[in-house]
Amino acid sequence: MTVPVGATIGVEEEYHLVSVETLALTDAPQVTQRAVELIGDCAQGEISTAQVEIATPVISTLADVRREVTRLRAGADQAAQESGCRILVAGTHPFSSWRDQRLTAGVRYVALLERWGLLALQQMIAGCHVHVAVPSLDVAVHVLDRLRPDLPALLALSGSSPFWEGTDTSYASYRTQWFGRWPVTGATEVFGSTQRYDEVVADMVTSGLVDDASHLYWDARPATRFPTVEIRVADVMPVIDDVVLHAGLARSMVRVAAADTPVPEVRPEALRAARWRAARHGLEGELLDLRSHTLVPAATLVHDLLDRLRDDLEGAGEWDEITSLAEQALMRGTSAARQRQVMERTGDLVEVTRSVVLDTFGD
Repeated sequence: MTVPVGATIGVEEEYHLVSVETLALTDAPQVTQRAVELIGDCAQGEISTAQVEIATPVISTLADVRREVTRLRAGADQAAQESGCRILVAGTHPFSSWRDQRLTAGVRYVALLERWGLLALQQMIAGCHVHVAVPSLDVAVHVLDRLRPDLPALLALSGSSPFWEGTDTSYASYRTQWFGRWPVTGATEVFGSTQRYDEVVADMVTSGLVDDASHLYWDARPATRFPTVEIRVADVMPVIDDVVLHAGLARSMVRVAAADTPVPEVRPEALRAARWRAARHGLEGELLDLRSHTLVPAATLVHDLLDRLRDDLEGAGEWDEITSLAEQALMRGTSAARQRQVMERTGDLVEVTRSVVLDTFGD
């Protein structure tokens, strides 16, 4: 049976593991094993032993997103607390160094180290990925070509990685810049057809860059394990309302992009510039509108996106919730902005880290 576009979704989140006492990153591979015992195969390891990842089951509604992400965060955090840790839901850790971390044991991660060398050891970042159901690879490629101009808005809303190894990077999402060193990340150019997509993947495999398409970490990609478009542009976000907003926007964007609409004419140079501004400024500055080719306040870009999605969101019965969550996000600002406010007030990155845990759990 063919699944309609957007009928189901799934959310994946990556977390750092931090010491309860010091809030520094903690080498705790046992947390993943315990998380699997508590929440099943919704938990798995990540490239660093100071990380754990969760993935929701296949779900259908925004209420499902809220319930499942909340449940899985609680399970992962319980597993962490049993080892004297907490989960840290932020794109980067504010002060710990990659030099103190260990690579997770496993064939996949050893292969990444052999291929990427130091980049694999330095991969101390955490993102949020949303899977949106599509009926075929043809539809997925069609969607990717049309999503491109709106992905920077999702990035701007999600920024939670302003600090790196104790330094204020001046970015809302330094994770984006750090991950951008990998040649398999970032925005894609227009494919135009499934045949062309397959040719690009084949070239990447022939080059030795990847073994298969599952190792292509683009901002949006056709998933290889599931019949979905996977949107990967966002930092992980501590506030659950922001996760629900992100999932709702991502699904609506895919549904709208699946319609038979023209491919937006966007130069790759302009798309890179828009993506950079979103990572640099988050919601706290002007962003590049790729349709008007002007700089606009971040709120204007978000409102314009909502206007384009309105018919779809109203048809899905999600307009009121998504617009309410969007206004709250614009008023609250990004996690990056809140982290900087704590730093300005306390001068202490330990307190900044603690504030992210408070944002996530309220304790």
